Amino acid sequence: MSVSCCFNSLRQITSIRRSVSRPVLLSLVMSLVLTRLYYGSATLAGVSRRLLDQLQSVLNAALQLVCDSRKYNHISALLRDLHWLRVPDRIKFRLAILVFRCRSNTTPAYLSRDLHWAADSDTRRRLHSSSSNKLVVPQTKDGR
Repeated sequence: MSVSCCFNSLRQITSIRRSVSRPVLLSLVMSLVLTRLYYGSATLAGVSRRLLDQLQSVLNAALQLVCDSRKYNHISALLRDLHWLRVPDRIKFRLAILVFRCRSNTTPAYLSRDLHWAADSDTRRRLHSSSSNKLVVPQTKDGR
């Protein structure tokens, strides 16, 4: 998922913007730009603010192209109209869906094998977190 690749696709779509209808334009942006932007978005949890800002700028440019909006117009209403989420919110949403699917056993075993409720852990039974709906986050090999 390259930001420059997404901007390049947007430039190409911009060149044909006047010759296609808005639904076709939206379909092109969704299929050529947003699929690249959202691919593997659950794995982007914890990335740098700089990368999030770059990804958000791609989303803003796509939104401005589809809605024929100016660069300095506010995009909040446009995001709401198209039912799009901001990049950090999209990452949280995709991560929540992944955890839900893991807990409901609709993912492969290798994804759900390490997710456990805090209440199910023997070492956490007496802790306050055992009474909440929290998951135990396993440590990785490098200790982070």
